[in-house]
Amino acid sequence: MTLLSIRPLMVALAGALPFIATAQTAPIAKLDQIVVTPSRMAQPLKNVVGDVTVINQETLQKAGQSSVAEILQRQPGIEIYSNGGPQTTTGVYLRGTNPQHTRVMIDGMRINSSTSGSVNWQAIDPALIERIEIVRGAGSSLYGSDAIGGVVNIITKKGGGERALSAWGNIGLGSQDTFKTSAGFSGAAQGWDYSLASSYGSSDGFNATNPLSGSYNPDKDGYTQHGLNGSLGYEWAQGQHLGLSAINSYIDGQFDNGASNLRGPSTQTRQQAYGLTSTNKLSELWTSRLNASLSKETVENRAFNARYSTLQRQYSWQNDLTFAQGHTVSLLAERLEERMTHTTVHTDDKRNTNAFALIYRGDLNEQHHLQASVRNDNISGYGNKVTGGLGYDLDITQNWTVGVAANTGFRAPTFADLYSPYSWGFQGNPDLNPEKSRNVEGHIRYTDETSELGLVVYQNRIRDMINPYACDASFECTTTNTEKARITGLTLTAMKQLGDTTLTASADFANPKDKNTDKQLIRRAKQNYKVAVEHQFGALKTGAEYQFASHRFEDAKNEQRLGSYGLLNLTASYPLTSSLEAQLRWNNVLDKDYTLARGYNNTGSSLFLNFAWRM
Repeated sequence: MTLLSIRPLMVALAGALPFIATAQTAPIAKLDQIVVTPSRMAQPLKNVVGDVTVINQETLQKAGQSSVAEILQRQPGIEIYSNGGPQTTTGVYLRGTNPQHTRVMIDGMRINSSTSGSVNWQAIDPALIERIEIVRGAGSSLYGSDAIGGVVNIITKKGGGERALSAWGNIGLGSQDTFKTSAGFSGAAQGWDYSLASSYGSSDGFNATNPLSGSYNPDKDGYTQHGLNGSLGYEWAQGQHLGLSAINSYIDGQFDNGASNLRGPSTQTRQQAYGLTSTNKLSELWTSRLNASLSKETVENRAFNARYSTLQRQYSWQNDLTFAQGHTVSLLAERLEERMTHTTVHTDDKRNTNAFALIYRGDLNEQHHLQASVRNDNISGYGNKVTGGLGYDLDITQNWTVGVAANTGFRAPTFADLYSPYSWGFQGNPDLNPEKSRNVEGHIRYTDETSELGLVVYQNRIRDMINPYACDASFECTTTNTEKARITGLTLTAMKQLGDTTLTASADFANPKDKNTDKQLIRRAKQNYKVAVEHQFGALKTGAEYQFASHRFEDAKNEQRLGSYGLLNLTASYPLTSSLEAQLRWNNVLDKDYTLARGYNNTGSSLFLNFAWRM
């Protein structure tokens, strides 16, 4: 880390030191956070086995103009890249694995593209999200394909619980003529629960590319975005609930396609997800959850006259059986139907997966915590893929916990990997095998009323990785299972509350290595540091965030170096009335010029002022 990259961190910490020195330590008032993703059953976050993080509503509310990917980037173990702004193609690296190696869901519904393997991060508006649950480590024994690096579950805003009608709204303005607004309401009464929310945003943006890009154009590249989500549920008897949820999010984002275009063309991306769930408590020991969901992506690139759409229908029936206090077994049957349409006709455009899983979650003597899972996915064209996971936590004392875990993962190739028709010397390879991984990890945690400390060490070995562009001497190219990787890492996390001041920090040390060449995997840093301080002056709440990433490489041979960078962000909020709050976010305060992908720019110093209303 250079002196220049350290200086902003020192400034932020130095500004906080007077408050830390004079503040008195006070307990943190906390409610138990309930999560579902780590074991597919509701449980308090403090009892979870594994490396899990929840991005809560307060954090999302402070995000300002930031995209979902940028919000994720501020969490331990996560890096991102973007091709020139929040409206462009974006990828998320979870614990150094490829962007296609994270299972991403909206309300439990898979949204990984069956066509490309990517996720339409740019189409999802943070204003429609209640929280995000992040599970690190291979999770295929719970969720099937894609979960080599972990799972990200985006939970949308919903009603629930017996409560009166409440409403909220946001309106904000920022740099680059950015405008965002959102509004919604929710409530529950007489057995009914309901919610509805909508959002709109637009920005003139900034120039997406620089002269290193072959598509360079010095114009600005902006976007228009809108979204709608809602839910409706009815509890017709105690423990008997039927619920419907829906989200429809869209973005029209510009990108550069060469200097001949006076104004950049655009890509229209729509992400939809709809779900119907029946939750039935059949007895004190038996809960049944029956779910039918549909997710759909539509991507249209007018510059290349290309359009594709992926439709996924998912059905699941999960039965949770509590055979003794603290011991629950879940039996899961699941079916996934994937369908694709494309402007270029692929040799196959459908695939079905039938899966069965067994999950055990147990607490022994309030000190030993165990989770075990095994799953079999039968994929058309591949047969059976069996994965498993085992995790154990030991509460040494009331404050100290140690744990170990081992799990396996896999990713089925996409339709593009397998069935792309011959074009420009490239075609898909229908003989590809699924990618496979083995992950082992250990952790130690300390928690008390004002402090949290954590250490996680892990190693993930990935075999049969897909090389997306393997060419022979005649430059005839296809996809192959010739790649493999080993990712070892260590993550340190800390939180401390001192009166009105809260400090959080994390440090990631990783070695994401291509095992064939012994080179560093592209666009992934070996060191990441993230520090935040928040202090409250009466009603005024202020904060500073700093993140640093060491150098990365753009190419597999490690010849094109991407320099290290450090970003400083500032936040502030102040209640104007009992129901209206002003919120300010200043990203990249020092106007750092940095690169996440060669040839593509990132936003410079930018301000966003939001007014949030709550009834």
